[in-house]
This record gives sequence, structure tokens and C-alpha cells, in this order.
Amino acid sequence: MGSANDRQIDYVEFGVADITRAKAFYGAAFGWTFTDYGPQYCEFSDGRLKGGFTTLSPVNPGGALIVLFGDDLPALVGAVERAGGKISKPIYDFPGGQRFHFVDPDGYQLAVWS
Repeated sequence: MGSANDRQIDYVEFGVADITRAKAFYGAAFGWTFTDYGPQYCEFSDGRLKGGFTTLSPVNPGGALIVLFGDDLPALVGAVERAGGKISKPIYDFPGGQRFHFVDPDGYQLAVWS
């Protein structure tokens, strides 16, 4: 039998061009908190999952789609736009509920569902 976290997503890491900009965007749009580990690495916490922003890896938009959960999608669309993100797919219905997609300042596409 494995640990309680066996086979669960544990950490997400983004290569970013500017850690300060990434922190400003995700802090303003989603209220994430941050712990700096020098000028090239910052850990973020959304209150449930941790991850990192690093300038040691190249910016690599694409790959797996990271999906956040949100109670109020219209409010989060506004928060994303005010923080400098761009909505790439407006709120739409899907079999599990509703969601929208956005692109952050480094070009990563993420989604938020409810």
C-alpha cells in the first residue's frame, strides 16, 4: 500500500520569463501565495496544490491542460482579464458543468471549471 499521496498530482512547475510578473498575475487573478527561493525559483500555493515558477526552464506553453476549479466563473473571467490574462475560450457548457480557457502572460493556456 502506498502513501496517502500515491498516484496523485503533487506539483506543477512552469518555466516563466519573469517570476515577478507570474506572481503578480496569479496573485491578482486567483489569490495564490508565494515563497521565494532565490531569484530563479518561486513556489506557489493555491491552498490545495503547490507548484513552482522558474526561469531555469524555458517557457513552454502547451502540453497538458491545467484545470483550476472556481465557484464564480464570470468573476474569475474578470479577475484574469484585470490581471493581464487573455480569455482564449469564453465560458461554455460541457457535460461536467461550465468552464473557460485563458492564456497567462507567458503564453500558458489553462482552464477554470465549475
